[in-house]
Amino acid sequence: MTCLPPDVDNAATVLVEDQMFVKSGESVIITADTATDMVCVQAIFNAAHRIGAKPVIISIPRLPFQGALADPFVPEPLITAVKNCDVWIDLCFPYLAGSHTHDEAMKTNRLRYLLGADTNAGALVRLYGKVDMDQLFTMQIGFDRLMYDAIGKQCTITNDQGMDVKFTIAKPGYEKQRRASKPGLNVPPGSGMIYPEPASVRGTVVIEAVFHEYYTTTISPMTLLIDGKIKELKGGGADHRVMHRALLRAGGGYYGYVIHFTYGFHPTARPHETLMENIRVPGNNAIGFGLPWWEPGGGENHPDGIASMQSIWLDDEQIVKDGVLINPPELATIAAALQPRYE
Repeated sequence: MTCLPPDVDNAATVLVEDQMFVKSGESVIITADTATDMVCVQAIFNAAHRIGAKPVIISIPRLPFQGALADPFVPEPLITAVKNCDVWIDLCFPYLAGSHTHDEAMKTNRLRYLLGADTNAGALVRLYGKVDMDQLFTMQIGFDRLMYDAIGKQCTITNDQGMDVKFTIAKPGYEKQRRASKPGLNVPPGSGMIYPEPASVRGTVVIEAVFHEYYTTTISPMTLLIDGKIKELKGGGADHRVMHRALLRAGGGYYGYVIHFTYGFHPTARPHETLMENIRVPGNNAIGFGLPWWEPGGGENHPDGIASMQSIWLDDEQIVKDGVLINPPELATIAAALQPRYE
């Protein structure tokens, strides 16, 4: 086992033992591509090996697309391997969630999958090693409950970049687990999902970073005009054409719908580092288009845009102001208590 910096090693242990609940004797597959940070991969491998699990690293060429569009490029040995393991930690980016390989592996009703995507060693430390996971999931549970109680309410989201969008809150489509103690899909902690009734979304969405065919934080602000369906795409500079292609795939020949919003609240997530981290920056909003990646085939149709410093209303009550959660008071207290851990 390679000797690694202690903060990376500790963060990998939290991911493996705490979130993914890996036990001695379990088979663990870590998928990586030619652009993956191998320090992160090695740390996760070491953490699994230390506790008596049986880890394997499978490295493949970087996929050109996410999800089902990646199907022709997935090596057959990987397809077989992920059907025969207990835990799959996927660090490929574009990722394999939503691909036929992923969908078939999940049907075994054995697999615990983590969509790690572009998490590198730095993001691993910040997302897992510098925060109290129990405290973070207290916030997660509280925010998820707030959204569940808001089903049917009118949600309004704005920011200073010009975003101003309204929609009806829908029933949650995906629940995050504190620990992966049962088969299912998992993601890094630190963001709360806000599900709209897709046909109810009206207004303007402005994004400052985007994952379409690749992830970039250097775009000019990109504006989407929405009236149920996405009607128009403006701006974005050189990324306009790429987003245009991605949206057409997402909508099956037209621009499609908005299928989720989010609220980031991870106290040590940093902007403009990785997609997985940028989604979780306090006050950030990851806005998904097309089909959800947690549904079969959805990974091929899921470009994500990132907006910052959002304000959120549920009916007439403001719950977030300029990125800071202010209501309800008990949840605001929990949010304010989220602090980095330095020991």
